[in-house]
Amino acid sequence: MSEREDARLELMRELKASANLQHAWLMQIWQAERGLHPAAAMLLSDLAKHGEGRPSDLAKRRFVDISVVSRQITQLFSAGLIDRRPAPEDGRSSLVSVSKLGYEQLERWRGLYLDFMAQALGGWDEQKVTSLTERLVEMNENLRAVLEPQNNCQELANVGK
Repeated sequence: MSEREDARLELMRELKASANLQHAWLMQIWQAERGLHPAAAMLLSDLAKHGEGRPSDLAKRRFVDISVVSRQITQLFSAGLIDRRPAPEDGRSSLVSVSKLGYEQLERWRGLYLDFMAQALGGWDEQKVTSLTERLVEMNENLRAVLEPQNNCQELANVGK
């Protein structure tokens, strides 16, 4: 394996480790509060970032099956964290958006997350944080560009089998 391949594999390993550590933190918060499942909370955060949308669009953006998003929307709606309304052009489908209570909950979670990150990255200056963020944004855009034409994560799961 070349140095270039080794570097890319190591990058992906470290990103996976970072995702696992963030997930561990989320699970600690969830176990302490026994509230909304972390996956539903991440959907709520995504909805707040991108604005009102159809469940099918949320599923595509998150690279998950519509049934997963439907269950999460049901949980969020039951908790009063999202609002639903019929889509104007098609009454059979709905549009979902973050409710006032949802934004309040997101703000509370944001505070907890910022405290966690402040502890973890306390020695980092703003330039170091910004530089890493810019590189990750660029990388994620490139990864997304490769994935989006597929429109089916199952195809990717079967690559190499």
